[in-house]
Amino acid sequence: MNDMNLQDPARRDFLKTTAAVAGGLVIGFYLPQKGGRAYAADAAPAKVYPPNAFIHIAPDNSINIILNKSEMGQGVYTSLPMLIAEELECDWNHIKVEFAPVAPVYNHTTFGSQMTGGSSSIPSSWEQMRRIGANARLMLVRAAAQQWQVAESECRAENSIVKHARSGRHATYGELAEAANKLPMPEHAELKSPKNFRIIGKPLKRLDTPMKTDGSAQFGLDVYLPGMLTVVIARCPVFGGEVKSYDATEALKVKGVLGVYKVPTGIAVAADGFWPAKTARDLLVIEWNEGNGASLSTPDMFKAYLEQAKTPGVVAHKSGDAAQGMKAAYKTVSAEYEVPYLAHAAMEPLNVVVDLKFDHCTIWTGTQSQTMDRNMAAQTAGLTSDQVEIHTTFLGGGFGRRANPRSDFVIEAVQVAMAVGKPVKVVWTREDDTRGGNYRPMWADRIEAGIDKHGKPHVWQHTIVGQSIVHNTPFEAFMVRNGIDPTSVEGASDLPYLIPNVQVELHTTHNEVPVQWWRSVGHSHTAFVVETMVDELAHLAGKDPVAYRLAFLPLKSRERGVLQLAAQHAGWGKRKLPAGHALGVAVHKSFNSYVAEVAEVSLVDGRVRVHKVWAAVDCGMVINPDGVRQQLESAIVYGLSAALHGAITLDKGKVVQSNFHDYPPLRYSEMPQVEVHIVQSQEAPIGIGEPGTPPIAPAVANALFKLTGKRLRRLPFDQATLV
Repeated sequence: MNDMNLQDPARRDFLKTTAAVAGGLVIGFYLPQKGGRAYAADAAPAKVYPPNAFIHIAPDNSINIILNKSEMGQGVYTSLPMLIAEELECDWNHIKVEFAPVAPVYNHTTFGSQMTGGSSSIPSSWEQMRRIGANARLMLVRAAAQQWQVAESECRAENSIVKHARSGRHATYGELAEAANKLPMPEHAELKSPKNFRIIGKPLKRLDTPMKTDGSAQFGLDVYLPGMLTVVIARCPVFGGEVKSYDATEALKVKGVLGVYKVPTGIAVAADGFWPAKTARDLLVIEWNEGNGASLSTPDMFKAYLEQAKTPGVVAHKSGDAAQGMKAAYKTVSAEYEVPYLAHAAMEPLNVVVDLKFDHCTIWTGTQSQTMDRNMAAQTAGLTSDQVEIHTTFLGGGFGRRANPRSDFVIEAVQVAMAVGKPVKVVWTREDDTRGGNYRPMWADRIEAGIDKHGKPHVWQHTIVGQSIVHNTPFEAFMVRNGIDPTSVEGASDLPYLIPNVQVELHTTHNEVPVQWWRSVGHSHTAFVVETMVDELAHLAGKDPVAYRLAFLPLKSRERGVLQLAAQHAGWGKRKLPAGHALGVAVHKSFNSYVAEVAEVSLVDGRVRVHKVWAAVDCGMVINPDGVRQQLESAIVYGLSAALHGAITLDKGKVVQSNFHDYPPLRYSEMPQVEVHIVQSQEAPIGIGEPGTPPIAPAVANALFKLTGKRLRRLPFDQATLV
């Protein structure tokens, strides 16, 4: 654990003095009196991002990269500095990284706010970070050329040193940084050709691994402030419910408990440590007004969803004439699908530290959405946004939960700080996290599809029923068009296959259960539905599943490339499998990346056993191949956890599951061997954090059909139907 005392005046003075005299590329930085780190000037971002907002080169030649994305295990702590280092021509061994404060200069280049999500860190930063590094390199070269009174073109930067070959002069970046700092920003620094890359494309070890190994990495739970109280909250077990009355008599008797407070989300217990707070919370006597949410039960909801799926919805995509296509089809098949609510289940439960003063609020948390959380915290506390500062810590997993569009866990913590009147750390237990809502929506789908007399797919009618994750959020106004939330239909309304008659419709439902993006968002359910149905059409046509897909994917589609690569390495159609084993395949595009997966599966005592997965990915140019492999492995673990075990169910409005015993992640003994193959590409890099999740469930389901002859159309897989 890392103790932090950010209120130490001596430390503030030291940092302020150091920033003033140490030199380096730090123009535009100031140190606020509240807090203890350098903050970038809060000005609108220019088209050319100033390197001094992202790079600090110290006289000792160390290079600090200011990271404007959240590190939650996906590897941006290493990959984004690689982009800067490539163009900066610096010594990689001298790189250090720190998280950025909240400021417009650090905004996402596409979304216009500071956030991390949508597998967008690399594609949004690809040119930005390289240009930042190139500008800094050019400023250092110019500083050296001016000092030596030689032509800029005669100087070369390499390994954190600028050299002048003709005279033999050289100077380190640390020696040149102060002079470079005084030069005007270059209008255009030439970027390197990919053929000259020496860092990008290389498998570099992660920079955060040593600190996560020795315990020096700071997560939200590691933050401690003088006089801070730990708070746990009793929230209504039914979504939308409220406190009717409560009795804290026994809770207040627990040693270490300092107070019990009613807050908008429930009853907060503040203590001098987690355990007394948790113990006291369990002693509260609360009467809840459960509200309308108490009527919700999963079986009834699925029944209603499936009935709705039989009725016309809002058209999300239409090509050809699906109604006539069904009449003309040679053979048809229809199927209904159910996928449940899913929790994010990050290893680190939610937690927020808040130090609220009358004119300033400082927050420490693992967040994916810095700008929105800061603005919502300010609104809650009655402050302006510039009176709120957020320190981003490492995240023990995010998967979208820490990018809540309503900033629920941050707002709640500020409300608690307002009630308590002291610095607080609000901690969610594992049970709080599992039952605390903001799930991947549950979905029901119905597909009717058919082939012509030659076996070609001829018609596809797909109806989707489920909640919108952007409903009642700031995103709804600009994302929902003509009644369609694109995240509800992505992966279904943009089929890659050559089918002449397609219609996709959507019913958007509403209830009290809060929903949110979950790793791979809409693709997490549409890939399962689409790719298992494509397999059904191949079987209906009497064709091999891989050959069938290849026959009806456009010739130049990137799906073809990954499908062929995965099938080749899996030995599809050529390798003799052990008795009782079968292969299944799926291919899917999400977040502009293309992934195919082949799963080797068996049934052991009636239980699904996935032995090996061959994954092929086309994500454009690769920054760190090891990072890509790690993300594919991670995504497969996440997707398999959901396919084999994951389900959040409701009984009279209350979540049944509570912890890892009844909402289990994949166990070590269940983990398949994963073999990742990367398509070599010169295209711009695209997302990789989520695209490995969607194909795994359908690949396993398709393999199970080969083993059992039974189509699995419900997640998680119903083990009872397999024996």
